[in-house]
Amino acid sequence: MITVVFNQKGGVGKSTISTNLAAISAQKGLKTLLVDLDSQGNSTHYAGIDVNKDLLTVADMFKQVVGIFRTPNKPIEFVHPTPFENLFVMPASGDLADLERELEARYKMFKLRDTLKELSKSFDHIFIDTPPNFNFYSKAALIAATGFIVPFDCDDFSAQAIHRLLDNVMELKNDHNPNLSFQGVVINQFNSQANLPAALVQQLKDEGLPVLKSYISATVKVKESHSKRTPLPLYLAKHKVSAQFADLFEELCV
Repeated sequence: MITVVFNQKGGVGKSTISTNLAAISAQKGLKTLLVDLDSQGNSTHYAGIDVNKDLLTVADMFKQVVGIFRTPNKPIEFVHPTPFENLFVMPASGDLADLERELEARYKMFKLRDTLKELSKSFDHIFIDTPPNFNFYSKAALIAATGFIVPFDCDDFSAQAIHRLLDNVMELKNDHNPNLSFQGVVINQFNSQANLPAALVQQLKDEGLPVLKSYISATVKVKESHSKRTPLPLYLAKHKVSAQFADLFEELCV
């Protein structure tokens, strides 16, 4: 199973959700790969990986595709173990931003699909973190995936953007990946004590959008886990938000 976490809006929790879902999967004893396609590398950092010049990254995989990086490497060579059992990362680097125009010009959007198809033989679950726009890397991820989820941070601007996002993804689905499944909207940063988040979530439901049952609550402990570079379920296993991520994983993957 290959799941993409995607939203065209930044700051909605894509990296947090993708990394913590991958951590839950690994915690359950499943060999899990996290693919970081955002040049900022937040998921890579969160999972405890330090990118250096000797570490092959997902950018190097794309360089190989366009002939910049000429040393032939197998897909598994771009994957690296994290400090956490069963959790592996294909790390991002800043080179992704520099490569994008050339990759798009050469129409290489299907190369990630080919790479992950090969890696799927070695991993039980693959989660992909994407950039906050509908660019080459997001499109490549959606073409490679079996399903995608959309984080929603209980903000009115996010609610307005979801339909436009889905229009874009459905067009790509029809053209390039007819088997892609929309698994649902993930409610993130939910505050049950405030009226606006509940009203916005109800609005999504009224519009017929598939809202997943497992909400992720707002908590400072998530930011604390970022600073510790340890996914929350592995940092505070008994925290209620760790349990919420576990529930979300069960809803998506079982």
